[in-house]
Amino acid sequence: MNITWPNFNRNQLILLASGGIILGLLLYALLRDSSDVVSLDEARRIIESNQVEKAVIDTQYLYLSTADKGVIKIPASNLPVGLTSHLKIEAKSGNGWLWFLAIFGLIGTVVWWVTKNRRLEIFSQRESGISKSVDSEPLSQAAPTPVKSSVRFSDIGGIGDVKEELEEIIDFLRNPKRYYSFGARMPRGVLLVGPPGVGKTMIAKAVAAEADVPFFYQSGASFVQIYVGMGAKRVHELFAAAKKNAPSIIFIDEIDAVGKKREGGRNDEREGTLNQLLTEMDGFEETSGIVVIAATNNIEVMDGALLRAGRFDRRIFVELPTASERISILEKYLQHIPHDVTIDEIAKMTVGFNGASLAALVNEAALLCLRNREFQVKTDHFLAVKDKVMLGKKRLVMLSEKQRHHQARYQAGKVFMATWFDLPYEKITLSNESITPPTAEPLLKHEIEAHVRIHLSGLIACELRFGEHSSNASHDLFVARELVRMMINEYGMGGSLIPSQGDVSGLINRLYEETQILLERYEKSVDKLDEILSEYEQISKALAKETMHDIL
Repeated sequence: MNITWPNFNRNQLILLASGGIILGLLLYALLRDSSDVVSLDEARRIIESNQVEKAVIDTQYLYLSTADKGVIKIPASNLPVGLTSHLKIEAKSGNGWLWFLAIFGLIGTVVWWVTKNRRLEIFSQRESGISKSVDSEPLSQAAPTPVKSSVRFSDIGGIGDVKEELEEIIDFLRNPKRYYSFGARMPRGVLLVGPPGVGKTMIAKAVAAEADVPFFYQSGASFVQIYVGMGAKRVHELFAAAKKNAPSIIFIDEIDAVGKKREGGRNDEREGTLNQLLTEMDGFEETSGIVVIAATNNIEVMDGALLRAGRFDRRIFVELPTASERISILEKYLQHIPHDVTIDEIAKMTVGFNGASLAALVNEAALLCLRNREFQVKTDHFLAVKDKVMLGKKRLVMLSEKQRHHQARYQAGKVFMATWFDLPYEKITLSNESITPPTAEPLLKHEIEAHVRIHLSGLIACELRFGEHSSNASHDLFVARELVRMMINEYGMGGSLIPSQGDVSGLINRLYEETQILLERYEKSVDKLDEILSEYEQISKALAKETMHDIL
């Protein structure tokens, strides 16, 4: 094959030219004759006074090296025969410059050889289309390998609702022929949505363990590379390895790192990776036996293409544990620790704690018990370390008794309005920030107004009961204002198609007043919802409808 060497770029030409100039200057400085010519009388005086240290002669000059004047010279034809008879005169070598050039030639040869090999290496890399720096990356050399999960559902407490959702997936992985013969197919992707620390990764591992299939784990951030094409390559390698080990589970943690909405800002590597992920999920055969499970803390930022049917078409919301779920979790963590505590009491004082923080709380209490040289973990140990866990790195939300009452009333108002307008939700807890999952569906004016009323209802319920509301209303207020702003300025749902001054404030004030009137009229129903939330820290839509059946 004929190899065409790449042309030197501008920087390389500048470097070579600079090197040539420096080499020329060095040769000129070292080889030029800089000695002074003296007269015969001056030379005679220096020779006769024994100042000469060394004498060298060539065809033209006699060079005399002295301590005072340095090197001087006198034309050899002017010298009397007897003047230099007592001096030891050496013949000047004529090949000194050759040695100098040989040394520089050797250095140049070494530099040329190294440059040649480096350029050949780069050229061959370009021919193969793969950069050496990418190939030498450890993660790209090793194909994804599956692991066998040892985590079971029995090891995880407080996920009863989630377990029911996933039982179907487990049964499909165990007995796929049963579903194929019936003409049914399982969802290709399952998206676990919930705040950090609620156990989404453990849930995915438990599904793999219960189904007894290989488990491939990747984080979304590991697909985002500085090298173009590497993210897409990793996605392809991951799915290829899963197909070879089918039936299997692929779990992608923090998928929003690579699956964010494409909003016009160019990020070729992330978009290429996302496109590859979409392509791989579309390329599933119904009999492939692969289920993709992904986890995210923020579904709102995810690209709509990932959420459509045929990709992540089943979504499971994993909320912070309720009181009964915290009891179940604490029982799991305390079963091997000597203790003398009432678990119900610990569960009541840990409102807002997730599974990871409960594990940290139990561990800190056990360590404190050991430091105090005691034999059983007691409630005092939990009380002593609660603030340490609560104010640590995670800065978890911990509710006092008064805050708990306010939060129950706040959520009761939202539950009432969501049930009144029959908006979709499964369960509302004390820690829910948003009632309904986000939707990309076009909404009618009255539907958007219903959403605004729900976001306003919590603070209105607190104002009616306590005469004030707390700072936890900030998120709902922001969403309500944003929805109203979009209705007026973008959807043309104000008094006219062209928004006028005061349209936004007028609409939000009207919706506030109408919601306030409705909550005042049915305050007894709100009280019942409040009592349920205060006792159980959660309420399902079915129970809310049963509680409000006389007014619906």
